[in-house]
Amino acid sequence: MKLMRWVGVVVAALATTTLLSLGSLTQAAQPTVTLTTEPPLAEVIPFQDPVRLILQAINGGGQPLADARLSLQLLTPPKTPWLTSDFPWVEGTTLLELGAIAPQGQVELEQVMPIRGTYTLNVQVEPLITNAFAPFSQSLSVRVPENPVKYRNVAILLAVLLVLGFAGGWVIGGRTSLEAGEIAPQRVRMLLSGAIVVAIAALLIVNFSARSASAHSEGHHTPLAIPTSRQGQQVTAQISGQTQATVGQLATQTVTLNPNIDPRPELLLNIRTLDLESHEPVFTYTGIAPADGQFTWRQQFFDGAPHQVVVEVLPPDQSNADFESFQIAQAIDVTGLEPPLSVRLITLSYFTLCFVLGLLAGLGTHRWRLQGVPHA
Repeated sequence: MKLMRWVGVVVAALATTTLLSLGSLTQAAQPTVTLTTEPPLAEVIPFQDPVRLILQAINGGGQPLADARLSLQLLTPPKTPWLTSDFPWVEGTTLLELGAIAPQGQVELEQVMPIRGTYTLNVQVEPLITNAFAPFSQSLSVRVPENPVKYRNVAILLAVLLVLGFAGGWVIGGRTSLEAGEIAPQRVRMLLSGAIVVAIAALLIVNFSARSASAHSEGHHTPLAIPTSRQGQQVTAQISGQTQATVGQLATQTVTLNPNIDPRPELLLNIRTLDLESHEPVFTYTGIAPADGQFTWRQQFFDGAPHQVVVEVLPPDQSNADFESFQIAQAIDVTGLEPPLSVRLITLSYFTLCFVLGLLAGLGTHRWRLQGVPHA
């Protein structure tokens, strides 16, 4: 009996080990998408240089998934009403939607991250060849830290408000006597006048930052002199889509290619979105045009400045297409939005609270000091 019992224990242990091994192998065999960024996320600064996102679809064996299509959706960090970012209307919105053909399972693009926080990158992977592999989806997180300069500026401003408040509290805490016909001592009246000036200055700072968010579109910025369409002997290309955009909303852009040669070649597209204030790119993507010749993507113009979408059409290597690369472009007029009134009021309340805390600290410190001084 003991022998049979030990045999049963050994068989059960072997069965459990086998099931666990099969489970781990099944889990390891799942395809996945890896994300690499340049520079590393710890070095990324919001609203500065574009971040290169390198996506690689791999199978269960760690090999690239060939002949795949990757559909990307980049979502901005959720709303933070109590600690708002520089672009409140961008929070909790979609920044980019794009479908890319990946012969080797890899997609590269560059995107300026407008605000700090955790972005969500949703990826849908599908085979270009039917039943080559099972479609799957995955969500990736992209965490962007806050700009250190912003912390420094906020710390300086709060320190100034605390010092002013402390000085005011110190003045109020002193012994004062009323002159005939006075409602309040002179030092108190001067302090109240100074507090009003500080409040007005804080309000002006808040409103100036709000105005600057929507003042970009008021200037005149000349786009590059590139046509919206081009008709050549081998390829006809045109860019179309929305020419009016609003901060916080997606705008659709479409490139249509009509090759005049047979067999139809796989043309390459080099897409750049330029901020016309600086003529620096905020979005870049290079990839293969779809077989039907129509490539559509949706992107958000998070800054109120006018933009221009520039598309370069290139012949692929080792193909029957023989033409020089050319460009087409379209200007985008962007409508900027002022931060919501609630956001401005919350910011103003923080400034006021900081000043009041300094005021109470100065008042309490002076009163406590006077308690130890004998009356004359």
